[in-house]
Amino acid sequence: MLKQKIVFLGAGNMGEALISGLVNSGLAGKGQIIATDIRTERLVYLKKKFGIQVSENNKKAVQQGEIIVLAVKPQQIKGLLGEIGDWVRKEQLVISIAAGIPTKYIEKFFQQRVPLIRVMPNTPALVGEGVTVLTPGKYTNEKHLKIAKKIFSAVGYVSVLPEKLLNAVTALSGSGPAYIFYLAEILDEAAKKMNLPEETACELVTRTILGAGKMLKITGESGRMLRQKVTSPGGTTEAATKYLQAKKFKEIFIQALFKARKRAQELAPK
Repeated sequence: MLKQKIVFLGAGNMGEALISGLVNSGLAGKGQIIATDIRTERLVYLKKKFGIQVSENNKKAVQQGEIIVLAVKPQQIKGLLGEIGDWVRKEQLVISIAAGIPTKYIEKFFQQRVPLIRVMPNTPALVGEGVTVLTPGKYTNEKHLKIAKKIFSAVGYVSVLPEKLLNAVTALSGSGPAYIFYLAEILDEAAKKMNLPEETACELVTRTILGAGKMLKITGESGRMLRQKVTSPGGTTEAATKYLQAKKFKEIFIQALFKARKRAQELAPK
């Protein structure tokens, strides 16, 4: 169990996922967590649901915390850092989940040598199946990384990579759930056009995606190998995949990820 008091500056979906993971896993007690947000109704909801402390005062919350989680949108990070920068101490650990914002940009707002960890999580953390990649800042040591790993392990898988790879991670696993949801959306539409009952089609799509994911995880085989195993010569799967290949689906999809990475790079303040 963590002993530190944890402050969430921003309490959107990802903040809620982390709070839920911490409380439900027993990693942190309700009294150890403080959440702030500009939306009063959001704070009322979180206090009622988790029994945590809430505040509308970022500076006051920062002074009470030992671990500070920056959980606002990238576009809001400059304003937040300008507000709290002078109040953050070197004894604290700051964790940022703002996509595209480099550690060196955040560190320049602090008056002291504050340990900082930049994090790229994803939304399946809401159901305990998140994927999170950490990268340490200039003044971060193994003890700080161990704490961050504990926090994010409460909502899924955790890895550590150099910061230069974080924008690629954002494009792959950060945005990745949306690609799978988009595929589900397309499969739903196709099922409707083929006159499958809506409720049954939804169940078929959901369980097909879930089952395929489990096969990747449990077998340890690559997507290519599993696809080849399920593709019989002259069969239905081959007919579909050949059509996708003819339309250059792979090339289009890879370029889409490069677009996402480029956008993550653009989010970095100049």
